[in-house]
Amino acid sequence: MIMQKFINNPENLTSELLEGLVLSNPDIITLEQGNLIVNKKLAEADRVTIVTLGGTGHEPAISGFVGEGMIDISVAGNIFAAPGPQACVEAIKMADKGHGVLFVVLNHAGDMLTGNLTMKQVKKLGINVVKVVTQEDVANAPRENAEDRRGLVGCVPLYKVAGAAAAAGKSLEEVAAIAQKFADNMATIAVATKGATHPATGMEIAHIAEGTMEVGMGQHGEGGGGTQQMKSADETAAIMLDALLKDLDVKAGEKLLVVINGSGATTLMEQLIVFRACHKLLAEKGIEVVASMVGEILTVQETAGFQMFIARMDDELLGYWNAPCRTPYMKN
Repeated sequence: MIMQKFINNPENLTSELLEGLVLSNPDIITLEQGNLIVNKKLAEADRVTIVTLGGTGHEPAISGFVGEGMIDISVAGNIFAAPGPQACVEAIKMADKGHGVLFVVLNHAGDMLTGNLTMKQVKKLGINVVKVVTQEDVANAPRENAEDRRGLVGCVPLYKVAGAAAAAGKSLEEVAAIAQKFADNMATIAVATKGATHPATGMEIAHIAEGTMEVGMGQHGEGGGGTQQMKSADETAAIMLDALLKDLDVKAGEKLLVVINGSGATTLMEQLIVFRACHKLLAEKGIEVVASMVGEILTVQETAGFQMFIARMDDELLGYWNAPCRTPYMKN
């Protein structure tokens, strides 16, 4: 099968994309053994540090958010695959500067297996590590069964908030509590009209019939709320936003961070039209959008669709969101 992608040997996808990321941002990040993307200023970090893990193929996430004020080390796996625990242990050892390490794990089976094995090993080494899990997909489980919820784009704003708290000199317990507070007040839902293909094999990882869309589809084509006829931007935004507001029980007078994350093949034009619809709907309900982000943040190759994310904000969280950061794909 001829791949319609500008790649070389599929076996080298991960190493070549990581090399390209570092070569294009040599003043911010370095590439270390074990596919570790490292904050170039980690050596001088006299504070809590942050480590995360995840498969590649979701660019710019996750490694594109390594740098000042966000992630200190991203442990990259192969395409759509979690890395092994030994690489994560080495990353945590490297990251620890005597103040402890926050370990952020997205709720996917492979990531969680690696994360749990990593925690067992670092505890034996006596390193002070707290794990926070992102599990904000409202489509596949109710809030009371949060452990069954998938982690979607919410990891990226959580990195921002937690990274700012660490930069402010908060203790590990304080940083973890702030990260958990944010995690407990965020929700995401995705919609797709076309699934991706695996860039190494060309295999279709999700099929959606022409003229239909699936609200609630998981990041890698996992089942969601079932397909329905394609709808307009305003109609789709209303369906998705209603689900998020209900999940978080958001009331008039509250303040939200709103993120529209393009999944890879949805234009910025479409994303902005959807954001406009969200903003108008929230204003009608007396809910204020105090922060926002629109663009490709966590993608799945050429998946057509987007993820809609909201988080309940207060002055503390908003301050951390607006704090300075410098990473390849987010700068304040």
